[in-house]
Amino acid sequence: MRRAVRFLMALVVALALVAWVGSAIVHRTTRAWFEKDVSLRAQLVVSGARQALATHWRKEQRSELQGLLAEIAHDERIMAAAACAADFTTLTRTKDYPDQFGCADLGPHVRPSADSPAEEWKAWGTVATLPGGDVHVSAIPVLDAEHPLGFVVLVHDLSFVQRREATTQRFMLLAFGLLAATAAIVTIVTARLAWRGWSDELRGILRSGTKRPEFQPILRDVRDLVDRIVAEKQSDRDGGAWTPQRLKHTLNRYLHGEKVVILANREPYVHEHTKSGTIEVLHPASGLVTALEPVMRACSGVWVAHGSGSADKQTVDKQSRVAVPPGEESYLIRRVWLSPEEEKGYYYGFSNEGLWPLCHIAHARPIFRSEDWKHYQAVNQRFADAVCEEVDSEDPIVLVQDYHFALAPRLIRERLPRATVIMFWHIPWPNSARLGICPWRNALLEGMLGASILGFHTQFDCNNFVESVDRFLEARIDREQQGVVQHGRTTLVRPYPISLEWPVRWSSTTPPAAECRRALCEELELPPNALIGVGVDRLDYTKGVEERLLAVECLLDRYPEYRGRFTFIQLAAPSRTVIERYQQYNDSVEKLAARINERFGEGSYRPIVLLRRHHEPPVVFRYYRAADVCYVSSLHDGMNLVAKEFIAAREDERGVLVLSQFTGAARELTEALIVNPYDLGEASAALATALTLSTEEQRDRMRSMRAFLAEFNVYRWAGRMLADAARLRSRDRLTGRLTDHLAAAAR
Repeated sequence: MRRAVRFLMALVVALALVAWVGSAIVHRTTRAWFEKDVSLRAQLVVSGARQALATHWRKEQRSELQGLLAEIAHDERIMAAAACAADFTTLTRTKDYPDQFGCADLGPHVRPSADSPAEEWKAWGTVATLPGGDVHVSAIPVLDAEHPLGFVVLVHDLSFVQRREATTQRFMLLAFGLLAATAAIVTIVTARLAWRGWSDELRGILRSGTKRPEFQPILRDVRDLVDRIVAEKQSDRDGGAWTPQRLKHTLNRYLHGEKVVILANREPYVHEHTKSGTIEVLHPASGLVTALEPVMRACSGVWVAHGSGSADKQTVDKQSRVAVPPGEESYLIRRVWLSPEEEKGYYYGFSNEGLWPLCHIAHARPIFRSEDWKHYQAVNQRFADAVCEEVDSEDPIVLVQDYHFALAPRLIRERLPRATVIMFWHIPWPNSARLGICPWRNALLEGMLGASILGFHTQFDCNNFVESVDRFLEARIDREQQGVVQHGRTTLVRPYPISLEWPVRWSSTTPPAAECRRALCEELELPPNALIGVGVDRLDYTKGVEERLLAVECLLDRYPEYRGRFTFIQLAAPSRTVIERYQQYNDSVEKLAARINERFGEGSYRPIVLLRRHHEPPVVFRYYRAADVCYVSSLHDGMNLVAKEFIAAREDERGVLVLSQFTGAARELTEALIVNPYDLGEASAALATALTLSTEEQRDRMRSMRAFLAEFNVYRWAGRMLADAARLRSRDRLTGRLTDHLAAAAR
């Protein structure tokens, strides 16, 4: 009995709550209805008196016009009325008309502009509160043969609405109360009558094992629950931080430990001749290499790349392969050789004078040449052939990287129809209007749609790509799966924000921050109390190096206290110097640094230290740890891993990141000081703020960003793509088997 009483009370309370919520909804709904009715009523009143109003209005008969308004106001719900001229002056009004509803205040709602035609005049209404209660104010235009004369204002009393709402609420509460009591009583009586028979039936089924149709839904729910519990336990067992070991486990679990083939233009290790006659191994200045090389060390496989080093040919075997990293040999590099003409047309020409400026909004005009396009096609074919030579199954996993190989996914699929091809585009994707500049846009899109999965850094880039396909190709956009369907195949288009390994391997070999700072000050002859800023980039016009140096100049100009104390060190690796645009940019940056140093330098003090040479990662990490601030000023960037490298290097949880809003990293590292690099005032103020942040705030910001990078590292990036690829591969295999069975049955 106590259980029944508790149930009855709970049911009554629940229904009372429903009644209260329903009352609020009814209140809003009825109020909206009444306001609409009042507005319509006001328009009907003015419409009925329009001829008389126009006559008195035109003859400027103010007394007759006032009398007409007084007659309109005799309505029991109309409190007052006024007539307003087209210039918002008051012609006349009834004696009780409220002063706060002046013609000058209401006129702009009816007449949008001084020279607006009659068809743009519109009726307007709103609810206001007076000491006596709520009123509805309506302003209705008065036209004479489509010529606007002015407008009439009617003030309606809404007290009747409140009375009706109170009556409605009392009725609803009473009705819901009776309904709650009736429903509770009926439920309790029905439950007690049915419980005994249902319990006896269930006991009989459990004893005898008989399957009754009415219990099948329950049994299905139980099975689904068990399956979910098993899946959750499996996920917990695989969970935890993403590490090389977890990535290997993912590869073994989903892809049965198969090797991964990566196709990228840049190789992770370059062999170069030294002046002493020896061969040294260098790490290219590339965000792509920084991100992907740890994945290859974790997964093993083959990295197919352009052999660009002066000693590359001397270090490979007969198949143009070399095992790396030196001393670890966990995977292979397969080098592809290009002639100077091919490198000029494919790499410097179409890729970096055409696609690179096309995809970056950095005010450089794309250059497209037919001969460059022919080289691009031929080189893509050669690299695709090299990939197909390195696979060891009919359905391999191939990761195609970046804009150098837009045609490769389709070429690989033509030779390996069952391959799972993942293409990741490391730079931004332009909108469809900008892509239309490229004469071979359709071929690029067709080539990329040969991939099973197409990845970008941000959802914005995914949207731009899908929009481009929708505009230029005959294809179906699958919004539900976020994919493109063409020729019966689906290419998934997904955002996969790239990141770094965690922890970065250079962190363990780099000295502590205090030691790095002391050594750097000695090397550059800086005082111990110097404030140090750092930037790390290839000398590329998209990186905003000029804007960065100008922001430093603005800082020293606006904040004189930093002159002689603040030094900005720019590590600038020369890049693509064969291209005239890059040669000009190199010279421009050098001249700008010299001018700023000449303006603010004094004695041995130089505000800008420009180091134009390649720096190996351990050296770069020393600069990161020594700096008080790192400024990343890209004008347009896919992700920009320099920002993440700086965060990864700061194990001391010190230092401040000033970050361009035009990088993909700005969407993730929100604790950085986000700036518009074109706004030198904002950027210089951010640098000044960074140099004055307290130790506690630096630690809080850095700790939050480091925690983010630890969780969303490059192993998670690769793991997500490989897991998605595995699911897609499994689905394709099942579809293939079904197709084979249907074909066999048809024969």
